[in-house]
Amino acid sequence: MSEQYTPYYPHVAAFVSEFLVKAYARKLGHSHVWCPEWYRHFEAMCRLDALWRSWEYLRQDGDTGMSVWWRDHADHHMTFLLDPDGPFGGCRREHTEFPTPSLPLIDPPEGLFEDERQAVAIPA
Repeated sequence: MSEQYTPYYPHVAAFVSEFLVKAYARKLGHSHVWCPEWYRHFEAMCRLDALWRSWEYLRQDGDTGMSVWWRDHADHHMTFLLDPDGPFGGCRREHTEFPTPSLPLIDPPEGLFEDERQAVAIPA
């Protein structure tokens, strides 16, 4: 696989609408929930972007790339996305704004963590 490639889809929305919703079709209802406005759910955006990027990378592997993508990426993330308790839990065939609070947290003490934002060499 080459480290540089031209993506097949221009962005995650094209990947979702042109590929994923067709390739990962499911009967919606009690056990599977999907929101047609998936882009309004932060967790869904993160997971779907990861699915798109991993698909773009793994499609370059003509041997087992797509099998790895289905097994390690699609099945994993789509299980969480389609779960009735997942990010689309309140959306039954249409988007619904429902309050899903973030996980609670208390800020750590000042100085406990150092700012690690610097260029880091990635090993080859």
